[in-house]
Parts: sequence; C-alpha cells; structure tokens
Amino acid sequence: MSSQAKHPLPPYLNIDPELAAAKLSDPIDTTRFAKAATFAAKGREDLARRGHTPDGTKRLRSFSTWEVCRYLIPVAPAHFRRVLKANPDLPQGTGEGGSKWFTLDEVLSLRKYFAAEGAADREYLPYRPKGAPAKVISVANFKGGVGKTSTAAHLAMSAALDGYKVLVIDLDSQGSMTSIMGGKVADEWQTAFPLLAKDYALNVEAENRLRDTPLPLDETLTEARNMTARDLIQSTHWPNIDLIGAQLNLYWAEFQVPVWRMQLRSWALWDALANGLQGEGIMDDYDIILLDTPPALGYLTINALAAADILLVPLGASFLEFDSTGRFFDMLYSTFASIEDGENTVRRQNGLPEMKFEWDAVRAIITRFDAGQQTDLANVIQAYFGDFMTTYRQEMTAMVGQAGENVNGIYEADYRDFNRDTYIRGRETFDRTWAEVKEVLLGTWWRDQQMQEGQ
Repeated sequence: MSSQAKHPLPPYLNIDPELAAAKLSDPIDTTRFAKAATFAAKGREDLARRGHTPDGTKRLRSFSTWEVCRYLIPVAPAHFRRVLKANPDLPQGTGEGGSKWFTLDEVLSLRKYFAAEGAADREYLPYRPKGAPAKVISVANFKGGVGKTSTAAHLAMSAALDGYKVLVIDLDSQGSMTSIMGGKVADEWQTAFPLLAKDYALNVEAENRLRDTPLPLDETLTEARNMTARDLIQSTHWPNIDLIGAQLNLYWAEFQVPVWRMQLRSWALWDALANGLQGEGIMDDYDIILLDTPPALGYLTINALAAADILLVPLGASFLEFDSTGRFFDMLYSTFASIEDGENTVRRQNGLPEMKFEWDAVRAIITRFDAGQQTDLANVIQAYFGDFMTTYRQEMTAMVGQAGENVNGIYEADYRDFNRDTYIRGRETFDRTWAEVKEVLLGTWWRDQQMQEGQ
C-alpha cells in the first residue's frame, strides 16, 4: 500500500477552481448586508429572550435558605429559621418546611434587620464611608473577546448580592451588557450620548456669554440640554442594579464628539461623562457605577477612563492578549499624557493650576483561565505586570459557558439545574474576582476617608 493512500492530501490541495466558482453566490451588493443585519437582529432578539420569561421580561430568580445563609447573610440556617419564626413581620419567603425561597428584595430587607439586631462582629451590610461618593469602576481593554462584558456584568451582580446599589453604564454600541441586563433601548437618546451632548451644550452656553458671535446650538444640542442623567436610567430585573443602556446608534458619538471639539477647542471632551454623573447627584444615588467600554480606545472609552476611580483590564493568558494589553497601556499613557501636556501648556500661560489624571487603582484580571494549559504563561504575565495584576485567575467553567448561552450571569442560574458542587465551583470563579475587586474598593474608600479626616 502506498504512503499516499495512508496519508490523504491536506484539504487545501487540489481544489478545483471551476467547482469552487460554482459554490459562489452572485456578487454581493450593499443591500445584502442589510438583509444579513435583519436576520442577525432577529436572531439576536430570539437568543436574548432565552433568559426572559414568557411575557418577554427578565426576572431575577429567588434564593434558597441554603444560598442566603451560605453566600448572602452570614448566619447559620438554624438560627436564620429561628429569627424568622420569632419575627413574623420579617419576610418569610415562599415554600414548604425549612426549604424557603426569598427574592433579593427580601434578602436586602433581612440584611438590614440582622445589621440592627445581629452579632456585632458580623458583616451584614457592605462597607461604604458615610457621605462618600460612589466609586466609578471602568472595565476596559481594546482587545475584543477577553471577557470584558462578562466580567463587568458579574461584578455588578456580585456587588448587588453583597448589598451595594449599582449603576451599570453600557458604552459599547454592540449592547451586550444591555442584553444581559434585559434593557430596552430604542435609539441613542436612551444611551449615554445625551450626557456628552449636554456637557458640550453647557460649555457652548458658557463660551457664548463671552463671545460677540455666538456658537450655534442646534436641535440635537437643545434637546440634550433639557435632559438629565435620570431620564436615561432604567430599572433592571435586579432590584439594586440600574442601567444606562446602549445600542448601535451610540457609535455616532465617536464621529460627533471630535466635530464638537473642533468647534470649541476649550471643551474638555474627556470629562463629559464624569460631569454628567457628578453634576446631577448620581454619584450620591449609588455605591458603585460600573462602566462597560467598547473594544477600542475611542472617545467613549476615553470618557470612561477619565471618569474612573478604578480601572480593571481583563485579558486572557495568551501571548497575543498579553501583547495587546501592553500596547493598550502604552496607548493610555500616550493619550492621557498628551492631554495633560496640551492642557497644562495653556494653564501655565494663564496662571492656572496644572491638571493631572489619576486613578485610585489599576488591576489586570486574567479571564477564561485554563490551569492545565496556561499556568506558565499566566505566571510570566503576572511577573511583568506585577502589582497591576489580581492574584486570582478567573477560571472558565462549564457553568459559566451554559449561563452565557442563556444570556444570563451565573448568579442568575438556578443551582438546582446543576450538580451542587458544579454550582459552587462555577460561582467561586466570580466570587473570588469580586473579593479582590471589593478589597481594592474598600481600600480606596478607607484611604479617601483618612485623607479627608487629615485635612
């Protein structure tokens, strides 16, 4: 028998051009893209509804006594049941016997009761210094597919289960975070775009008070001028997570923002989002504001980074993602150092104090980690990025994949659909990520408080 019979030719050899041509469709014109987009939109809607109830809405599942006592309120199940029996005015949950199920609203109410009446050495309510503004956490990397939106969504859910009130702002026009949160966004006027437009409009108004020939305020700017951040915020199926969603038209901001900047060179475009949040008291309404960014260092991402107190950078344990993330840090340096240099040149000329971008903390998070295949490279990445890295590497588990297929977070999955050990391992993936992020969050709040008290 010949060696050729034993080993078939590679599939890329001996391709017949005539047969290949016969498989082709007619040349593609632009209308074909519209057709593909229509099919994709229908498919996206159908797939997104996997995590919805039959009436088309998303609802958060209830949590069992076992989950409440293991993960949400640090009390023994027997003591928990005794407290409920002794206090019939407290939420009693639903179900028979000792297996009761509680909504997250009920869990939050029970947290407050135990904080007032429970053991003094237990943490029933999460730490936040009185009077401290919300912390803004941006999740960013211009490399796509690194688990950015998944990480951001699970951090929002982790924080909500921990008792924090969270605002999620989706700045990616693909709207994946919006889908996970069950948001409905008709057009760009229900996204963060009006916040940027309003900030520019306010700057134009201020400039026009000093000019003989005023700059124009067109219909877009006039409409944005009359909107508030609260007009854009929608509730989600999580009682303590709100959302400013995104959809395709949000990408228009990437073209409009530089046009506005050319018309008014003094406009600090990078501060537009932060100004919109700070100027209307949003920072006092929430504990955490979490920004999910597009996979590009455009104007929306620059706004998210400039607004951030804490920057999280997800990346996979591969050479390409390590290399791309290093270039991302280089671009952050180039971009923000350039802004500082330009602004401070003018400020020095006018006798004004110089400006400086600062972040409370930056952490790179290894996502989709396979310990059997990627440990060596992950250790190398850890060595080079040093204190920028989180200690825990976010493992990919079957549960994470299954939840993603249903457009849900793992915290939204019912543990009865899994082996309990599988559920515990899958949940630990994001519990440990949240633990490290929470440690950074609490440390920055505490440091802020000490600095304020020392003034």
